[in-house]
Amino acid sequence: MTADTAAPTASSGSLARTGGPKEDSSWLEHVLGWTLVVVVAMFVTQVGWL
Repeated sequence: MTADTAAPTASSGSLARTGGPKEDSSWLEHVLGWTLVVVVAMFVTQVGWL
């Protein structure tokens, strides 16, 4: 297997989607994400893991 066949190039036009965040993600996703971060941080400090 050569380097050309091992990984698709950006010029091929058909790259596989990985399910990551899209470029036009909404503000609701950001708010929910930061809310989750705050809730986890509060839980960690209350339990005493920090």
